[in-house]
Amino acid sequence: MYTYNKFGSRNSSAISKSPLKSIHSQNSGKTNSNNRGSQRPHTKEEELDYCNNYVHTGIPATKYIRNINNPIEGYPKLAKLHQLKRQQVKKHALQPYGVRISSDKIVPTLNHWIDAYGLKFDVIMIGALVENQFILPILNSIPIYKLCAKPGFLFIWATTQKIQELTNLLNNDNFNKKFRRSEELIFLPTDSKSPYYPGNYGDLDSIPLFEKQQWHCWMCITGTVRRSSDNHLIHCNVDTDLQIESPTKPNGECFNAVPEAIYRVAENFSNSNRRLHLIPSKLGKNTPIKLRPGWVIMGPDVLLNNFNPAKYQEELYAKSMIKYKEPNGSGGMAGYNNQLHTQFLVPQTNEIEDLRPKSPVIAAK
Repeated sequence: MYTYNKFGSRNSSAISKSPLKSIHSQNSGKTNSNNRGSQRPHTKEEELDYCNNYVHTGIPATKYIRNINNPIEGYPKLAKLHQLKRQQVKKHALQPYGVRISSDKIVPTLNHWIDAYGLKFDVIMIGALVENQFILPILNSIPIYKLCAKPGFLFIWATTQKIQELTNLLNNDNFNKKFRRSEELIFLPTDSKSPYYPGNYGDLDSIPLFEKQQWHCWMCITGTVRRSSDNHLIHCNVDTDLQIESPTKPNGECFNAVPEAIYRVAENFSNSNRRLHLIPSKLGKNTPIKLRPGWVIMGPDVLLNNFNPAKYQEELYAKSMIKYKEPNGSGGMAGYNNQLHTQFLVPQTNEIEDLRPKSPVIAAK
């Protein structure tokens, strides 16, 4: 990186620590930081130094990613796999369900579903890309250990500024020792004009020079899942753990509280057909919540209120591949109470199985 003197000019004696060393022109020491955006001649190597380019122009490096609209361009097998997965998920997806409910009634309603209907979900997402979602009294009271099946998957959102709050939340009695953090997904807005841009520095004394613009989505797992043998439950390595906002919305897609790309990551990874999305806070009229087939979306600002637990379970049996998990041995498995556990899955085809990335087989010595 370059060093600057107190007047904002670059030190001509500075040594670049970038992997691609920049070549300085003779008048580089005359460049002033106040001239951001002005035309300044760059060498070819200097143009590839996107961190330095951001300092001088204010243009983030994400603007230079060429395949941002189609990340799998040039990978025909992966593109075919994505197409087949989308078709299979769509074919077996339940109708979109919405639950419009005030924040203070979320926990009692979830408890009622559990006690009266025995409802469980395999994939649970909590939060959206908004700043005001950390209502800790509600999040601490969600009966997540009863609501999530085993094995089950939890996706929970936070900005970089809220990472410590998220850590404290996952360490409380509701989550601790029941879920283990497995992966961290990153969603990156294109620039500060994006509706997904966090940019909330109200609790700071001053705005930092470099803003933390990414969103973090922690994926936690409960129960035992083995990627090499449980291919009916999970498909690993179908998507990357970094998703970047597309500057152009395909097929008339509009802004949503959660980007469609993140929903697809959850659907491609887990083959389970019971999916719940909890948005515990009000988002406001400028942040719409689009219902999605295959998901039950619950929150104060959900427009459609059409969820019926009995009807939901009937549709689950009609559109899912049913598999029963038996307890191990006569004593049963801990937490299973000697009862058969029903798994509602999206069936996979032989073509998907042939195309999907698999764990390497370790040859026996």
